[in-house]
Amino acid sequence: MYRRRRRAYFVLMGACLVLFVSAWAFVRLWSMPAAIAMCVVAMVIPPVAAMVGNRKGPEDRWWDEPGGRQEPQPPPGDARTGKGGGATGDPESDAWWDELDGRKRRG
Repeated sequence: MYRRRRRAYFVLMGACLVLFVSAWAFVRLWSMPAAIAMCVVAMVIPPVAAMVGNRKGPEDRWWDEPGGRQEPQPPPGDARTGKGGGATGDPESDAWWDELDGRKRRG
């Protein structure tokens, strides 16, 4: 799938370059409105190419948890929200959040 998406992306971007260069290299000599129309079409292609190149296929498993999709659970006592025990379980993270919140560390 990655190869197909990459190929489609480069084909679309190549078509964009061909349209743009040909519009101002020689099409403008015969018809200025046609050259402008070609540039407008070329302007729309890069966002479409980015969407085609980055879309998730049905068999891709990007960002999925092993064993299926699961909602992320907040850590018990999230220091950022002040709920729970006030500690995430990671001393370095707790110290960092306490410093940002202006709290003093308890011993």
